[in-house]
Amino acid sequence: MEKRTKRFALDIVGLVKHTQKDKASDVTGYQLLKSVTSIGDNYRETTRVQSKADFVYKLGVVQKEADETVYWLELVRESGLTRGEDVPRLLSEARELPSIFGASHKTASRKWTSIART
Repeated sequence: MEKRTKRFALDIVGLVKHTQKDKASDVTGYQLLKSVTSIGDNYRETTRVQSKADFVYKLGVVQKEADETVYWLELVRESGLTRGEDVPRLLSEARELPSIFGASHKTASRKWTSIART
């Protein structure tokens, strides 16, 4: 997943580079870049956590950032800020990631809760 999230972030960087240059593109592009780069960064941190609770927390952050990325990418597409041919592919990937990380977060939370009770 580290490679996948990094590749996705790089693809979004390429998309943002090719958006029109105006205030709306600057703001939405910046927000999109912040959320997409946070996915990979926080996922990478899950491999270096000190506790199970921190792992569960970081996975939750990853899921939140992945979901936020969907929002900003939809906004970019629906507002017509880019005519990028890759937008449908990127949006498909963006929609898959919250599901993947959400399932992982749910599983990790359930395991952590059952361990903490014992």
